[in-house]
Amino acid sequence: MKRRVLVIGVGLIGGSLALAIKKEHEDIIIGYDLNREECELAEKLNVIDETTTDLQASAEEADLIIFATPVEQTLQLMDQMSGYQFKQDVILTDVGSTKAVIMRHAQAFHQKGIVFIGGHPMAGSHKTGVASAKGHLFENAFYILTLLPGTPAEKIDQLKEWLKGTKGNFQVMDPEEHDHVTGVVSHFPHVMAASLVRQVQNQSETHGMVNRLAAGGFRDITRIASSSPTMWRDIITHNRENILTLLDEWMIEMKEVRRMVEDGKRDVLHDYFSSAKKYRDTFPANKKGAIQSFHDLYVDVIDHVGVISQVTGLLADANISITNVGIIEAREDVYGVLRLSFRTEADRKRAKACLEHHNFDTYLAL
Repeated sequence: MKRRVLVIGVGLIGGSLALAIKKEHEDIIIGYDLNREECELAEKLNVIDETTTDLQASAEEADLIIFATPVEQTLQLMDQMSGYQFKQDVILTDVGSTKAVIMRHAQAFHQKGIVFIGGHPMAGSHKTGVASAKGHLFENAFYILTLLPGTPAEKIDQLKEWLKGTKGNFQVMDPEEHDHVTGVVSHFPHVMAASLVRQVQNQSETHGMVNRLAAGGFRDITRIASSSPTMWRDIITHNRENILTLLDEWMIEMKEVRRMVEDGKRDVLHDYFSSAKKYRDTFPANKKGAIQSFHDLYVDVIDHVGVISQVTGLLADANISITNVGIIEAREDVYGVLRLSFRTEADRKRAKACLEHHNFDTYLAL
């Protein structure tokens, strides 16, 4: 008998999980979304098998329930569903970027003998919606699982088996540790990126060239500031204490940096940058981490009509998918540059070889 999987929130993440499950299992995937059009599109694209408008009936028939919604909405849904009569062996899980608050709410299920395993697949895309869902979105990405005390080991294994089509790197973490670590390497950097952009915005009011010169490298290092404001409002709210601690530590660090700049000692400044470089160089290359990787390729182009379509056409003919195209009008030393973004490092390597074969100059970094 086929099992029933209920995906609540049929967008990029929920749709990608549905496709990953379909790759390995013959289960029936049911989609529920407040956006009816998104749900209907998911069914047309064969991301899910059925749509439902009756959340309670579908949840009470499900063998696996995935909350693929933003944290705030997930919390509301968990409270709403806490009185449902679930199957005895059902597993509930989520995809939220913060875990401590989710797991506290999950206690209501746990007390009734319902297994809830927190989940955070640490991969995504600049695109949204089920039309962008990919069964391989989470391949080689960390997939964090958080547990309540007494969670049966066989239930953890069962969830991993259900999700094995993601080809994710499953790691079990304490919810508080998860929120601290992701705060350090993901949530806090998003705050910093937004603050850098705000500083440039303030400077642009009196210095007209700032906007033009903010292209290229500055735009790249602050790219994550273009993420969903609603999502990041909720993430920061739910990870407030960790973010406040990190802000306090950052302010201490910046006071020290200010002192070094004021003193102007060249060897001290050199050691500061050298220490940062050495530590950064120890980071694993070509691995997926807490922040989405950008597989960018820069292409020098001559400014003439049709050059962009020529480049994209060559890649299309080679069956290489581009996730984004940017035109860089100003850099410190190079003009007329396209920035092409790819989903994987393999796609970027293929694109580089393809374009160089057609006499385009390409670069992997600025």
